[in-house]
Amino acid sequence: MSTAYSGPKQNLGFWQIWNMCFGFFGIQFGWSLQMGNMSAIYEFLGAKPEEIPGLWLAAPMTGLLVQPIVGYLSDRTWHPTLGRRRPFFLVGAILSSLALLFMPNASAVWMAAGTLWILDSCINITMEPFRAFVADNLDEKQQSFGYAMQSMFIGAASFIAGYLPGLLVKWLNISREKGAGGIPQNIMWSFYIGAFVFLCAVLYTIFRSKEYPPSDPDWKSKAKAESGGGIINGAIEIFQAILEMPGPMRRLAVVQFLTWPGLFLMWFYYSTGVAAQIFKGDVETSSELYTRGLELANETSAILNLVTFAFSFTIPFWVKQLGKKMTHTVCLLIGGLGLISVSFVSDPSWLFASMSMVGIAWASILSMPYSLLSGCIPAERTGIYMGVFNFFIVLPEILASVFFGKIMENYLGNDRLLAVMIGGILLCTAGVICALIVKENETSPKEESR
Repeated sequence: MSTAYSGPKQNLGFWQIWNMCFGFFGIQFGWSLQMGNMSAIYEFLGAKPEEIPGLWLAAPMTGLLVQPIVGYLSDRTWHPTLGRRRPFFLVGAILSSLALLFMPNASAVWMAAGTLWILDSCINITMEPFRAFVADNLDEKQQSFGYAMQSMFIGAASFIAGYLPGLLVKWLNISREKGAGGIPQNIMWSFYIGAFVFLCAVLYTIFRSKEYPPSDPDWKSKAKAESGGGIINGAIEIFQAILEMPGPMRRLAVVQFLTWPGLFLMWFYYSTGVAAQIFKGDVETSSELYTRGLELANETSAILNLVTFAFSFTIPFWVKQLGKKMTHTVCLLIGGLGLISVSFVSDPSWLFASMSMVGIAWASILSMPYSLLSGCIPAERTGIYMGVFNFFIVLPEILASVFFGKIMENYLGNDRLLAVMIGGILLCTAGVICALIVKENETSPKEESR
């Protein structure tokens, strides 16, 4: 039983789509603070470079466990006021904001790692239904624009969050000195601001958007009839959905499986690599130089996201010219070359160009796979399949978290920028595979799932 709506969908205007996607601004604001600063927070608290991947294990593990469950539950939820997906937005946003407040007050590596598990779990509760929200409310013609709008908000939020620690120093004279727990004060205040932005943005979408009611008027009685097995029934259905995964989704999964390790290596090591290897800073003996390098890395990451913001507006144009598949392919190749170029930079200002190239890929990664996916999955399983699709993001991150620390220590000599280069090679490989195996306009889930 699902509360899915299967009737015709109204064409929504620009501001209606804006309202339903605006919550992603807050979600990404929190994600960006985490992605840009967690490796540095770990190192400030005493972690070594080879320990960093394992300490990031929270992100993929919580996504693997939480997103399919939340997708399954949201497919079967209907609240008379909040609808299908918005109850999950609300609960996740409140819990995520509390975790963001606590994170910069961690005084030991184990405290920061434990808080990251909680934070990632809560963000996943909020984020997973947002992907299904677009598929629920927009017809196929408008879905590309809806996902591009999400990418635009992701880029805007990430741009602001990336610059925030440095701006707090320049504009408000907040110190870079470490607080009582060992975290610089400007980073601490960035997380406090992020908690406020996260909650407010998600609340805006909750109160300014609507959802289609269930098509089946008997959904309540059918839900009661199905609920006898509870969790067991849910686990069985998720497993069955995996077995019946549409063919187009399987092919997209291969591309995702290669794409995301490249991004994870960037998040693991780009900021600290710039601080330690380009700025020659040391977290202990020259922490001021290290912090300045970290701020420059965050600023170039902010430019990455500014490019994502701007390029997202052009994605519908490129889709018309090249098609969804080739648009995604070209963007992945550009982003991969951008990451590879980081290892050859001697003047830090060139990092702005390198990360701008990654921004083009990031805009596509955040929209094109979901746009390709939404047309080939059954409406009654949208939430589940959006969650299952996340497997092919988090499984490679789990592998990277478990094994890449040993690779760093034994084969790469803890060279952070070499790890970033490997990430670029993976993005280029994903682009080539996308061109070779992904097909467009496959819209018969029943046939493909056999």
